[in-house]
Amino acid sequence: MKNVSVNEPFFVGHFPEAPTMPGVLILESMAQTGALILLSLDEHEGKIIYLAGIEKARFRRPVVPGDVLVNEVTLIWSRRGFGRVQCTASVDGELVAEAEIAFSTTARGQ
Repeated sequence: MKNVSVNEPFFVGHFPEAPTMPGVLILESMAQTGALILLSLDEHEGKIIYLAGIEKARFRRPVVPGDVLVNEVTLIWSRRGFGRVQCTASVDGELVAEAEIAFSTTARGQ
């Protein structure tokens, strides 16, 4: 969950007259949530998660100051150092973005 505040530094340039949360930051928030899901699995404990790909990314409406962005992630699969999750982001129950995100993992120090 992210409370989107007008004081966020990205609103200065995106866009000053119509503040909108950049889509790349919405995707990043979904990716970080997905990485947490994978790290919670025993097979990935202590590993480093790398972003491997983003597919089926869609944006439905802008996220603006005052919105509360809520990410939901569903594990699609995870095996042999790879994983894929389905992510959605919503505001007040309304879908604002969605994507399938793929990850790879490696042991620390490799």
